[in-house]
Amino acid sequence: MTSHQNTQTMKPATAAKKLGVYLEATPAEFREGVVTRAELNALQADPPEWLRELRRDGPHPRPVVAAKLGVSIAGLHRGGVSEPLTTGQIDALKQERPEWLEREQAVQADVRKEAARVKKLHAERAERAERD
Repeated sequence: MTSHQNTQTMKPATAAKKLGVYLEATPAEFREGVVTRAELNALQADPPEWLRELRRDGPHPRPVVAAKLGVSIAGLHRGGVSEPLTTGQIDALKQERPEWLEREQAVQADVRKEAARVKKLHAERAERAERD
């Protein structure tokens, strides 16, 4: 019996998400086709100029914008940011430090502290369980 391996493909939106770029800013040939796993790996390993430019200058999708600003995606929404932002716009927000951004960064810092506390607590409980 022979093993037949199908080529794994994905929609352009999925590939754009995995590449961390805003789909609408990608070239038409990328948006209009399907992307194989091999093509995605090649794009990640040796990004073409359009991909390097998008990653560097944007526009960036919400998860990237949120990470660059140090807030959650929900925090972006609460701050009134609903559109993709360029690197320049993100840098301008960092310089301006609007009230919503400072508040959301503080919330995110608290979330990280709590996650670290819970992780430490679970590790201590697991360690105690191993000893008992």
